[in-house]
Amino acid sequence: MDNPSPMSASPAETPTSSTPPWRDALKVYLEPATLRMLALGFSAGLPLLLVLGTLSFRLREAGIDRTTIGYLSWVGLAYGFKWVWAPLVDRLPLPPLTTLLGRRRGWLLLAQGLVVAGLVGMAMNDPRLGLTPLIWCALLVAFGSATQDIALDAFRIESAESRKQAALAAAYQTGYRLAMIWAGAGVLWVAAWAEVAPAVAATGAAAYQNGAWKTAYLVMAGSMAVGVVTVLLSPEPVQRALPKAKNAAEWLQGALIEPFADFIRRYKWQAALILSLIAIYRISDVVMGIMANPFYVDMGFTKDEVATVSKIYGVVMTLVGAFVGGVLSMRLGVMRVLMLGAVLSAASNLLFAWLASRGHDLTALIAVVSADNLAGGIASAAFIAYLSSLTNISYSATQYALFSSLMLLLPKFIAGYSGVFVDAYGYSTFFIATALLGAPVLVLVALASRLTTTRGDPHGRREDADTL
Repeated sequence: MDNPSPMSASPAETPTSSTPPWRDALKVYLEPATLRMLALGFSAGLPLLLVLGTLSFRLREAGIDRTTIGYLSWVGLAYGFKWVWAPLVDRLPLPPLTTLLGRRRGWLLLAQGLVVAGLVGMAMNDPRLGLTPLIWCALLVAFGSATQDIALDAFRIESAESRKQAALAAAYQTGYRLAMIWAGAGVLWVAAWAEVAPAVAATGAAAYQNGAWKTAYLVMAGSMAVGVVTVLLSPEPVQRALPKAKNAAEWLQGALIEPFADFIRRYKWQAALILSLIAIYRISDVVMGIMANPFYVDMGFTKDEVATVSKIYGVVMTLVGAFVGGVLSMRLGVMRVLMLGAVLSAASNLLFAWLASRGHDLTALIAVVSADNLAGGIASAAFIAYLSSLTNISYSATQYALFSSLMLLLPKFIAGYSGVFVDAYGYSTFFIATALLGAPVLVLVALASRLTTTRGDPHGRREDADTL
């Protein structure tokens, strides 16, 4: 149906008008674009824990206090401000990379190079000798990773039509979660394997071996080759020709102002509701996640135990969650699965409060990590598809960067105080509090489910994204 308006709204929620058969819904996972997103999702997910969760484990093992670890999590705020430079990634060419690879792939390759350089720097610095060099390298990783996210989100959105975005989101999320398992569990395995037996038994910070962590972070830097090779072998998505600006003011209008003005024009007062939902949807997970690894250390779990549980049980349940989330989103509509994910994400935090009362209980750890990863996989697959449905294809990189930045900004800021909260009230109270943070999310999802969105098309065609 032709319509010059890129967006319309109606107060209904039903599944998509033409529900595909199960076979067609599953076949999309074997298409080249979907498989590419699996590999690129791995490249996107690898850096995150290495500057947040895994780094917190490393710092706690090195004897750094929880309050400092909480504040250092603000390195992750780089992800919350990526909308600032997203217009440059969306429109600025990078000679000669743009000439050789195209605009999207050129930016992807540059960003991946920054991530590799930062990880090598983190490998070479010992936190016991000073945190400043390590944090600067972590900031470089975060900046490169955020830039990669901007280019990759646009690459994904431009690689397939709206009805396939949930499947691409699920493949992306699967690769992303696999990378997080590798960066969270695999790095612990490598660090444990690289340790040398001390001549004298040591405990606490005295047992910390920076050489083992150096090896682990160098292996992680090498793992970015998955994304680099995929970028080099992937085709550049077909893009619209950008009109040449007559002057700097016109360029700034098109690159910086128009993407945000377009969103406000399409949604009007409803934009506040949508942005509020985006801002807090992941708040339970993000705030809790900063203290998860220090919690494991303080409960007496070894690197091998945490790595094994995350690698075996966590990865299986993540894959199941991402797959289920993608398929259900195509069959039932994104908003129904978004509500399910919100409920499960908040509830899984209560399991961590229960685990805190168990002490060093490996069976309980397996159950909690499995449930948490299942919930995270379902919620993330639906949420990525929802964010994709909100973008106008003419401004895909900038608008998606705004959404994904907003998703992390408030949660990351609050998470910076997580160490202070744990020191004052203990782990159990902290995990319960993070679960309660998810209650407003349910209200906002219910309100947002009254809207219907369509993606903008540069030629004025209306392309159904999802009935919310």
